[in-house]
Amino acid sequence: HWFLPFLVFSALLSSGMFFVRLDGSPNYAMWCNAIPAVINIVLDYVFIFIFGWEMMGAALATSLGYVVGAAMIIIYLSRKKNVIHFCRVKLSRKSMQLTWRNVKYMCRLGASTFLCEGAIACMMFAGNYVFISYLGEDGVAAFSIACYFFPIIFMVYNAIAQSGQPIISYNFGIKNKVRIRQTTHLMIKTALICGISFFIVTALFKHQIVTLFIKPEYAAYQIATAGIPYFAFGFLFFAVNMVAIGYYQSIGCARLATLITLLRGIPFMSIGFLLLPLILGTKGIWLAVPLAELLTLLFIGGIYIKGILQNKT
Repeated sequence: HWFLPFLVFSALLSSGMFFVRLDGSPNYAMWCNAIPAVINIVLDYVFIFIFGWEMMGAALATSLGYVVGAAMIIIYLSRKKNVIHFCRVKLSRKSMQLTWRNVKYMCRLGASTFLCEGAIACMMFAGNYVFISYLGEDGVAAFSIACYFFPIIFMVYNAIAQSGQPIISYNFGIKNKVRIRQTTHLMIKTALICGISFFIVTALFKHQIVTLFIKPEYAAYQIATAGIPYFAFGFLFFAVNMVAIGYYQSIGCARLATLITLLRGIPFMSIGFLLLPLILGTKGIWLAVPLAELLTLLFIGGIYIKGILQNKT
């Protein structure tokens, strides 16, 4: 009740940051995200611990943060001096037809991003089902720690992909292949460095990470510390996959980006969760997601090699 009415502000904030970045103001876009986050944290403390509003207070704090962020977006886009700004909607038939065409095109391009978010939910659902089948509630508790950790990794890789998309898209339009290649290579290098760093940090500090969520005396603690390094192995492949999906979106290959996302999110992940536990036991459950990412990377590599061979012929 205190969250749903404010989702329009959340949508405006999320989409508005794209416009601000495209207009050449990435720092302002960052503040549009950071300030609502700080407001959310401060109001969480005030509403929950001082006013005693519990979950209602937490929801209201998040919602008010969205309102402030959306207001910052509206203020920016209201400035006529910006290249991207609010304009009066034309109600002519031709204008409505063009608008409808653009909306359909945006939906096709955005489908893969939507499915990337949905794939995380599928991973959590399938993982919980398999873990509770093999290890009971302790297994689900251990896997939930990875589920909390994974979206953070996703957001970092998604930020890398989104940062490069305007550059790739613009240079694809003016057919500047050198600039596209440079940007893509930079994105892949950055993603790989982040992936390797996340894997090393997770492997070295697995006990500290798990302790943030659960105490050592619980059985789930041992399951999590033993399995999370295997799960983190997939961060290396996931990095390249996210960049590839962002790249294909940028050059207008919506079907290919959606296909890659569907493959990693449903069939490849299903193969991992169904087969690996039978072969490797508990270790196989943790390796199911990395296997899905590896198979996706191999599929992308096949597409890349096929493209090179076609260009040669």
